[in-house]
Amino acid sequence: MDIIEIILLLSPIIIINYVMVIYCIIDVLKEERTVKGGKKIIWILLIALLNPFGWLLYLLIGREE
Repeated sequence: MDIIEIILLLSPIIIINYVMVIYCIIDVLKEERTVKGGKKIIWILLIALLNPFGWLLYLLIGREE
C-alpha cells in the first residue's frame, strides 16, 4: 500500500471530521444556543483543538436542549 492509497482511504474521514468541526462551531455561536457550563469560548476551543474528540464531546454532552 503506497502513500496515495492511504491518502485516498483517509480523505473521507478527514473531510467528515472538518465538516463536523465547522458545524459544531457554528452551532455553538448561535445566539439561541446554550451550552453546558455557559462558556461558549471553552467549547469552541475544545472542538477546535481536540480533533475528533472535541466535536464528539460537544454533541454528546455539551449541548443543552
